[in-house]
Amino acid sequence: MIAIIQFVFFVASGLLEFIKWAIIISAVLSWLVAFNVLNIRNQFAYNVVRFLDAVTQPVLRPFQRLIPPLGSVDISPIVAILVIVGVQRFILPALANFLIGVVAV
Repeated sequence: MIAIIQFVFFVASGLLEFIKWAIIISAVLSWLVAFNVLNIRNQFAYNVVRFLDAVTQPVLRPFQRLIPPLGSVDISPIVAILVIVGVQRFILPALANFLIGVVAV
């Protein structure tokens, strides 16, 4: 049972890591599109940008509602990444240790 709990938390941490990197890559690509370095008329680039938007928007939308943009700069990705890292470093290990302690008793 302990191995199952560890596996579930391993998968959860991996998903959070994927979302974190998707947010970073999406932000960088949005800057490249804004400065005309990346042309989204290219089908591959367009598909990558759409995929990353589809993955990151459900995560970023609640932060964007709470945090207004500073001028033309959206800092919600930074806050979302900080929350994701906090969950990975503090909440997931504490919850896993708690559940393992409950199961071990």
